[in-house]
Amino acid sequence: QVQLVESGGGLVQPGGSLRLSCAFSSLDYVAIGWFREAPGQEREGVSCISVSDGNADYADSVKGRFTISSDNAKNTVYLQMNSLKPEDTAVYYCAAAYPWYGACTYSANINDYWGQGTQVTVSS
Repeated sequence: QVQLVESGGGLVQPGGSLRLSCAFSSLDYVAIGWFREAPGQEREGVSCISVSDGNADYADSVKGRFTISSDNAKNTVYLQMNSLKPEDTAVYYCAAAYPWYGACTYSANINDYWGQGTQVTVSS
């Protein structure tokens, strides 16, 4: 079983930055995805990374603003969010799929295990 612990959400002004963290159980061949769910909207994929090879993917809505990375020594995946917009406001979840081989896509079914979610609010 993969355990996930998220941190890093908060309130930020438009144009600001936040970094989310997702600490996961020590495993090889796991894919970690970030999803978000805004009030009244369906949960959507944001980004993913294949931890074993570092391949990553992004939704068009965040491409160029968000960066996903993995520190395998710390078993932690980060989502650096820059140039934040009010429409980025949502509860952000990290999720894991294990085992996972090869590259991932942000919309893939990375949904075997979920974190508890962290609120990101972008508002002036």
